[in-house]
Amino acid sequence: MPPLLLAYIVASCLWEGLTLVLNHRQAAYVLAHRDTVPADFAAHVPLQDHRKAADYTRARLWLGSVRGVVGTAVSLACVIWGLDWLAGLTAAIPTPWGDVALVVVVSLPGMIVGLPASLYGDFVIEARFGFNKKTPAIFVTDYLKGLAVQAVIGLPLLLALFWAMDRLSAFWWLYAWLGVVVLMAAAPFVYLRFVAPLFNKFTPLADDAMRTRIETLMARCGFQSSGLFTMDASRRSSHGNAFFIGFGRAKRIVLFDTLLATQTQDEVEAVLAHELGHFKYRHTLYGMVRGAVMALVMLGAYGWMCRQPWLLKGFGFAQHGHAIGLISASLVLGMITPALTPLSNWISRRHEFEADAFARDMVGANPMVSALTKLSRDNAGTLTPDPIYALVNYSHPPVPVRVAQLRAPLLHARPLHPAAAS
Repeated sequence: MPPLLLAYIVASCLWEGLTLVLNHRQAAYVLAHRDTVPADFAAHVPLQDHRKAADYTRARLWLGSVRGVVGTAVSLACVIWGLDWLAGLTAAIPTPWGDVALVVVVSLPGMIVGLPASLYGDFVIEARFGFNKKTPAIFVTDYLKGLAVQAVIGLPLLLALFWAMDRLSAFWWLYAWLGVVVLMAAAPFVYLRFVAPLFNKFTPLADDAMRTRIETLMARCGFQSSGLFTMDASRRSSHGNAFFIGFGRAKRIVLFDTLLATQTQDEVEAVLAHELGHFKYRHTLYGMVRGAVMALVMLGAYGWMCRQPWLLKGFGFAQHGHAIGLISASLVLGMITPALTPLSNWISRRHEFEADAFARDMVGANPMVSALTKLSRDNAGTLTPDPIYALVNYSHPPVPVRVAQLRAPLLHARPLHPAAAS
């Protein structure tokens, strides 16, 4: 068997096996603590809600495990038996269209696997636990809109990429990286103006008292936005959240209507203070810089590997071309990149702690603790995750850890942020 193909099979099985082990640990740990609410939350989270969160967590883990195993099997089958054959079929199509066709066709099995998993997740698991609000019509419409958005945005980008690979010699990857940086900067604007309105309705916040509180908070934080909006998330789910997106004066704060329906004004203000903490500490900007650096490294690796004669031979591929070379390089990098996930999640958790501390400085610990408790309870988030699973997979610290940090003695807390001291 060709060496890279063998390495890919082994790495895929090992990564999927590790995922299954971690999922099993999480499910077992949550089940073992299903009948006992942690002491710090016993007064605010009924036992029935705690059990619901445990059952919901285990159901989502089961679905994720099945989806992962099937997805891995399909990917391996495609690489072992299908990719070279498909590359031969599309070779007759003039470049760059043939390269685009190969990428599209190779992506179809993953889409086919993902569709029944999404259906089961929404209409069985989410419905069983009272979260799903989608109708079949909404699901189909969303799915078709998603495909259309991917086609409108993705196909021109693929054409541009393969044109660059064909015309810009060995440095195509550098031009591609410059394009990626431009796209990263433009993505929030494009999403807000053109993509998000296809799926949700955004309306200016109508609650004058809440608006006044938020505007006062933003002024204290030195935050300017293009508006405060609510989003009709309740059309699809009862999960609640809030976010801000964009750069400069185009920043927009969005509150889920489900959040406003379940949280007090103090709690909503605390949630927004947390989001503003990300702004104050430039987490979004730092994330964009990290993404740009990672894109440069990855594209540089693609550019180098695509020139190596051993790449296609290592997988036993007889066909040649930009698309199969790019796909082969992505298979090599895919053996390595999962190892970076824990580091990325660790950085994300540090940012969440900083944003929590900022919210505590701005509005106090109690509203933030109450908001986190309600969000966990209402979204059926487990309060008893397996520590190892959380260390590897959680981009946010577990709620009990966040609450403990918020309640830590002020002597050990980080200094007040300048905006909170003013």
